[in-house]
Amino acid sequence: MPDAIFAHPRLAQVYDTFDGERDDLDLYLSIADELKAERVLDVGCGTGSLAVLLAAKGRTVVGVDPAEASLAVARSKDPDGNITWIHGDATDLPPAAGDLAAMTGNVAQVFLTDEDWGRTLAGIRTALRPGGHFVFETRRPERRAWEDWAAATAPLVLDVPGTGRVERRMEVTDVSLPLVSFRFTYRFLADGEVVTSDSTLRFRERDEVEESLAAHGFRVADVRDAPDRPGMEFVFLAQRD
Repeated sequence: MPDAIFAHPRLAQVYDTFDGERDDLDLYLSIADELKAERVLDVGCGTGSLAVLLAAKGRTVVGVDPAEASLAVARSKDPDGNITWIHGDATDLPPAAGDLAAMTGNVAQVFLTDEDWGRTLAGIRTALRPGGHFVFETRRPERRAWEDWAAATAPLVLDVPGTGRVERRMEVTDVSLPLVSFRFTYRFLADGEVVTSDSTLRFRERDEVEESLAAHGFRVADVRDAPDRPGMEFVFLAQRD
C-alpha cells in the first residue's frame, strides 16, 4: 500500500507545495532530450510533475502510480488528456511501450525487499523497447541523509492554494540500516485536522544497485550526479538489451 503522504486525499493535495521547486526534474528532461526519447514512461509518477513537462514538449507519456489520490492531482494538471495515467505499478505498464523509463524523487528507495525491487525492474524492462533506457536516482548511503532529517526538528508552515496554512513536522523514527523510517505529521490550521504519514526507505550501495540491474537484463551505461544535489545522489542510466 502507498504511504499516506501519497494516498491520503488531503496530503496529496498539499504534496506539490511542500515539495517546492522541482529543479531535480531538469536532469530527466535533459536526458530525454539527449536520448531523443519520444515515448516516456514515468514510473511512480505521483502528482505528475515530470509527466506534464514531458508531454508539453510533444512526447507520448504514460504515468503509473499505485496512489489514486496522487493520480487525481496528476489528472487535474492534464485537462486535455494528453497523458495516459495508469493506477498500478511497473508491472501494469504495456509491453514495449517506451523508449525511456524514468523514476524520479528517489522512488527506487521505496522497494524494501529484493523481491519487490526485482519485480519492478522486470516490469520496467518488459515495458521498454529493445535498447530502451531506464534512468532513476537513489541517495548515496555514505552521505547519511537521515542525520540531516533528524536534525531538522523545526516545523514548516506553508500556505497551500485552496487549502490554507498547513504545518508539517518530520521525525526519524528508526534507523536499522539499510532501512530508515520516518514520520511526517501535517496539521491543517484552518480546521485543526492532523494527518500522519509513516514511511520507510532502503538505502542501497552502488554495487548492489548495479548487480540488481544486471540480473534483470540491464546494462549500466552511466552513473551520474544530481546537479541540484551534488554529491548526494546516484543517478543511474541503464539500457535494456
